Parts: sequence; structure tokens; C-alpha cells
Amino acid sequence: MAERPRLPFDPIERAGELWGERIGDPSAMRLATSIMRVQQLLLAEFDRVLRPFGITFARYEVLVLLSFSHAGELSLSKIGERLMVHPTSVTNAIDRLVDAGLVSRTADGVDRRRVLASLTAEGERVLKDATKALTDIDFGLASLDDADRERAYQLLRSVRSADFE
Repeated sequence: MAERPRLPFDPIERAGELWGERIGDPSAMRLATSIMRVQQLLLAEFDRVLRPFGITFARYEVLVLLSFSHAGELSLSKIGERLMVHPTSVTNAIDRLVDAGLVSRTADGVDRRRVLASLTAEGERVLKDATKALTDIDFGLASLDDADRERAYQLLRSVRSADFE
């Protein structure tokens, strides 16, 4: 990860100590704050790594999702459902990807109200190169071994599962 200023203490640990003294059990607050901080750090690192490709991590996710599609295209509404984002965010990402020549947008031949997105050849190339850049940095998780990554995934999956069960 990119170098950042270091504090002589862990600010979340210190906040937990103060929380415990003044409010109560700090365990949920510390974990939630840690998750949010890790998300900020990872997104900053992803965006730094992806900047040379002219995309953000949010746009990278759209490219990956399109590449996973059996038909080679997905409706914008399906993209929003799968990425769990607001339709406006999907439209914005698709607009940017179309402007960059990475995605094409067409009306569905069956239901003209539906808009379909698909990767262009340039989008496939950028996706391949961007994926290599992200895997080269282990998606920012090089400090965790395989077992820790799996444990963390399973723990967080139980929190996320409320969205799909």
C-alpha cells in the first residue's frame, strides 16, 4: 500500500478505550470503525493502482461483472442489483465507461425500455491489465495469509448475508 503518515498509537484502539470509559462496551464500535477504515485504505490503494488504466474500482467492478456474464451483456438494472448500488451510480459508471470506449450500451431488442451494457475489445484489454495490477498487490491484503483471508471473508459474509437471504 502507499505510504501514509503514521501515528504513535492506534486511533481506533484509543477511541475504543475512551468509548469503554465513557459509553460502554466498545467491541462493536471498534470493529465497525475498523471495517470502515480498512475499506477506505483499500479503495484508496485500488484507485491508485487503477488510475493508469483510467478507471476507478467502482468501474472496475462493472467491467468484471460484464466479463462474467454468460450472454456477454447485462441490463443496467441487473448490474445495480448484483453490485448492490443505486441505479444512478450504475448509470454514471456506464456513462464514464462508454465515454472511455470500454463499454458499449444498446437498447434491448426485446424490451426497448431496457438498456444493455457489454465490454468492448478495449474494455476487455483494460480489464485484463487492471486485474493483473490488482492481483499483483494481492488486492491490498498481502499482510493476511490465506487462512486469515478465509476467516475474515466468512466473518464478514455473515454480516453481508442479511442483504441476500
